[in-house]
Amino acid sequence: MRKITFLFLFLVLCQWTYSQGNSQDSAWIRDNYYKMERYIPMRDGVKLFTSFYIPKDTTERHPILLQRTPYSCAPYGEEKWRNFAERYIRYYLREGYIVVTQDVRGRWMSEGQFVDVRPFNKNKTGTEVDEASDTYDAIDWMIKNIPYNNGNVGVSGGSYPGFYAAMAAASGHPALKAVSPQAPVTDWFMGDDFHHNGAFFQMDAWDFYSSFGKPRPQPTTVGPSGFDAHSQDNYQWYLKTGALKNIMKLTGDSIAFWKDLYAHPNRDAWWQARNARVAMYNIKPAMLVVGGLFDAEDCFGAWNLFKAIRAQSPATNSHLVMGPWYHGEWASNDGTHLGNIQFGSNTAFWYQNNIEIPFFNYYLKGKGADPQTAVATIFFTGENQWKKFARWPPEEEKEQSLYLQAGGGLSWEKPSGSGAVQASAGQAGYDEYISDPAHPVPYTEDVHFDRTREYMTDDQRFASRRTDVLSYQTPVLTEDLTLGGPVTANLKVSLSGEDADFVVKLIDVFPDDFTYGDEAPRARRELPRSYPMGGYQMLVRGEVMRGRFRESFEKPVPFKPGKIETVRFSIPDVAHVFKKGHRIMVQVQSSWFPLVDRNPQKFVNIYTCDDSDFQKETIRLYHDGEYPSQLVLPVIK
Repeated sequence: MRKITFLFLFLVLCQWTYSQGNSQDSAWIRDNYYKMERYIPMRDGVKLFTSFYIPKDTTERHPILLQRTPYSCAPYGEEKWRNFAERYIRYYLREGYIVVTQDVRGRWMSEGQFVDVRPFNKNKTGTEVDEASDTYDAIDWMIKNIPYNNGNVGVSGGSYPGFYAAMAAASGHPALKAVSPQAPVTDWFMGDDFHHNGAFFQMDAWDFYSSFGKPRPQPTTVGPSGFDAHSQDNYQWYLKTGALKNIMKLTGDSIAFWKDLYAHPNRDAWWQARNARVAMYNIKPAMLVVGGLFDAEDCFGAWNLFKAIRAQSPATNSHLVMGPWYHGEWASNDGTHLGNIQFGSNTAFWYQNNIEIPFFNYYLKGKGADPQTAVATIFFTGENQWKKFARWPPEEEKEQSLYLQAGGGLSWEKPSGSGAVQASAGQAGYDEYISDPAHPVPYTEDVHFDRTREYMTDDQRFASRRTDVLSYQTPVLTEDLTLGGPVTANLKVSLSGEDADFVVKLIDVFPDDFTYGDEAPRARRELPRSYPMGGYQMLVRGEVMRGRFRESFEKPVPFKPGKIETVRFSIPDVAHVFKKGHRIMVQVQSSWFPLVDRNPQKFVNIYTCDDSDFQKETIRLYHDGEYPSQLVLPVIK
């Protein structure tokens, strides 16, 4: 009882101290800043609502830090202020930045028509606009009209604002010196938010667009309402709702982009124009691309926007930071853990103070020496250490194949012999399972409605127990194995039907006697931990591939029943150390529900098909010398 009382008093004291600090910060900000709101005209006459927090200090000139957002400048009114004290943006205010937020075209209080991930137009003329030109015009107005600015502008933003930050980098305005796209929306068909390799992430898409997608005919300060499913169990709700056409009925005709998602099932010209990487040529400002290893929304975007900048603008001063974070955790007050997995330190605090703030201070204020930020600063989980590299993937990385074996094994050695030889020895050259859309594999064992962020590191033991999930693992590792870079799945499969999804999961199996013990941060150790970590199957990376796109994302093709075919696809980069005493596991399955919509396993338009189109299917996964299935891993020696 005394321990409980002490813990309660300790937590109350911490909260009181934190609140006192916030209160002091709020008072200081009010004493040293004033707020201004203006409409900034764009080249086509449309005016964008913009909110400014400006230092009262007139003894020096101040840099401008801009975020363009579809999520609102709120609160509106020059007498109403954002609560900066609880966010690390307060550090920028202490540094004397002019902090600016702008409602993008057609959202909230800005004029004009909103277009989701508006395509970049490299050949703009006259009054033609895109998000790059809107950023250029906004910066130009601010440099000329905001008092006591020093002529240097930075842009940052995470998630959808990360897309606008990337477009800002393509604006070409000479005053723009530094940009940080964070978890940037980059390609909504290949890997961010709503599709991965063409498979529809229905839960995220529906949760977002059932509110965000509602029309806004006139500027407003009032946000849209969401959809009430009257359920606490997403698995049952999506299963009961059925085919995607039934979800479409719930939206009516009001949500334009939801209809666009359905109207473009393949990676056609419409999707290709909405790939932010097409704008990453001739980038002039210093770039700091930031993302989370366990970002359930835009992990793909951070890795791949950075790679596009390095490939298409090699002279650009570009940097990548990837930490062990969920979506936006780098901007939080924590960063010590995700779900049951501990990272050993406050990684968010380290990043804020050692990477981001020095980056903007140097390029916008000329403060301090050149921070000499590495090209890639990456946190390696498992080992829980930051590592710095001169390139990414690292020069030390070598591709090495890990082969699926008979009997649920994994080995660096390619299987020997053909399926016929294995059969004569009493072993089949394949494993098989029945994929039943009426009983899809859940993405997590919990019961909830909103998609969890913790699933990215969740224990996969629940999936190992299903007959429609194939599991393969190595013997216990005798030395550490470090992976850093992209993973490639290369599966040899045959189907009894015409189509299937393939979910591949790379998993770290902890020793049976594993506990965190003193490795956990002190604040976490004060609280009881009841989850059994011995034998934990940590999801390091999972990815899905819609099989119909195995030859082309533009022109899908059906499988021929019974024919052995190759399904090869990229899995977003990993940065993980499998420790000595652990095992590597690979799981393969054909549903990940309701995270990903169900494949009817019939070659039909999935967005318009009927409930009656869904059918069971037998799937074989081959692992013999003639048809070896494998994961190509980025091994760092």
